[in-house]
This record gives sequence, structure tokens and C-alpha cells, in this order.
Amino acid sequence: MGNRKLYGHLSALFTVGIWGMTFISTKILLNDFTPFQILFIRFLLGYFLLWLVSPKWLKITEKKEEVYFALAGLLGIVLYYFLENLALTLTHASNVGIIVSVAPFFTVLLAKLFTSGKQVNRWFYIGFLVSLSGIILISLNSLAALEIHPLGDLLSVLAAVVWAAYSLVTKKISSFGHNILLATRRTFFYGLLFMLPVLFVTGTPTIRFEELTTTSILNLLFLGAVASAICFVTWNYSVSKLGAVQASVYIYAVPAITVVTSALFLGEAFTPIIALGTLLTTIGLFVSERSSTAESDNEESLS
Repeated sequence: MGNRKLYGHLSALFTVGIWGMTFISTKILLNDFTPFQILFIRFLLGYFLLWLVSPKWLKITEKKEEVYFALAGLLGIVLYYFLENLALTLTHASNVGIIVSVAPFFTVLLAKLFTSGKQVNRWFYIGFLVSLSGIILISLNSLAALEIHPLGDLLSVLAAVVWAAYSLVTKKISSFGHNILLATRRTFFYGLLFMLPVLFVTGTPTIRFEELTTTSILNLLFLGAVASAICFVTWNYSVSKLGAVQASVYIYAVPAITVVTSALFLGEAFTPIIALGTLLTTIGLFVSERSSTAESDNEESLS
């Protein structure tokens, strides 16, 4: 039991560590691709990599399981990233960073509504408030004040809710007992399938692969192989071992990791305010973790 939890924590920490660095690759790739092109390519690469690693078919025993895989692909692969990218065009990145990072709070709310998971204690909420204060400091470091952009901010809230729902669906999928790698690939398949109509509707231009630079190729490989194929497997693993609520707490660390890696690789400023925000975010994460030992949320009852 102890090792299982430890591996789950390490897996979640590794995952958010990589996801916190994806901002850099995405920012570089936006010079040559649209946001949706990047999204489609990264998960297409991830899908084929998972096939290469394990060229086996996933055997589904019940039609209900297929529905959950389709739902996971729609929520975690398409809707979350689509809402987040759309929000970024309508409001400040700082607003999106703050709002999306409260996904763990929405995970708790949805778990209370739709599962038989135990209630979290006060430490979760204390940690949530401490982490949120740190995230706000990080995000608003370059702004005089938080500006409200109703539509963009609403889309950010929806993105956070969608990720919370995806985490709960992932926990349910883990109860089917399938190989995590094969299950993740199945989720990617449905995500790509649902993504195709959006590509056509939005009129996304044809990708000119002959014009790709070495830098673009390396960043696409990082997003596809590491941030998608590997990290979605490790995230699903951590959710299966820790539960949706406990694993989602690690999402608090993403903004802090992003600003640190941006300072290291993009030369962006790392100010005392950002340092304080990073510290508060980290403290909040560990405080929220105190609530997790007693509340190993049993989302397997999701129906």
C-alpha cells in the first residue's frame, strides 16, 4: 500500500513537471502552427507512439466501457484544450492560469455529486486557498490588476470543470482493470476522432511538413512523445493509485513550474513576487495532501 501511494505521488509529480514545461514548446511552435494544429499533431504522435510501444488490441468486454473511453477522449483531449486555447484568445493568460488551476476544487465538488468518495477535510480547503494565493501572485506579477473578461474567464472555468470531470472518468476507467497504456491509447483515439470535425469546421490550413525546422520537430516530439504519450499514461496511473481528488492537487504546481522553466529557458524574469507565489503554491500543495490520507476517494462508484 505504501509503495503504491509513493509511486502514485511520484508519477503525478513527474507529470505536472512535464506539463508545466509544455508552455515553452507551445510558445515556440505558435510561430509556425495554429493552436489546434499543435493539439492535433501532439496527440496523433502520441497515439502512434503508444501503438509502437504496445501493438496490442484493447479488448472491451462491455459496451459501457467504450462509452467511458469516448467520454474521456472528448473531455480530456478535445474539450479541455479547446476551451483553454479559446479562452487564451479572449482574456489574459494570467486569468486562464488562475482559473484553470482551481480544477482540484471542482474535482472535489463533482466527486461529492457523482461518486461515493469520502468527504475531504479542512486541510484540503486551506491548502486550496494557500495555493490559489500563490497562483494569483505568479499570474499577476506583470499586471497592475486582474482585469475581468467575462467570456474568456467563463471558458476558463468550463475548462477547469471539464478537467475535473475527465479525472473522475479516468478513475472509473482504471476500475475496469485494463492495461493503462492501452487504455490511454484508446482515449487518444476518441480524442483524435472528435477533433477531426473541429479541424474542418475551423478551416485549419494544411500543415506543410517540408517547411518544418529542427526546432519545430524537436518541440513537436516533446509534446507528442513526452507530454502526451508518456504523461497521460503516468497521469492515469497516478489517478488509479491516488484517486482523482488527491492526484488533481498536483495541478496547483503547474503555474509555478511554468514560470521557473520560462526563466531558465526563455530568459523571462523570476522576481521576488514570483518566488513568493511559487513558495505559497508548493506549501498549499503539501497542505492539501494532508487531507488525502483519510480520504482515498473511491470514485469507482461513478455511474
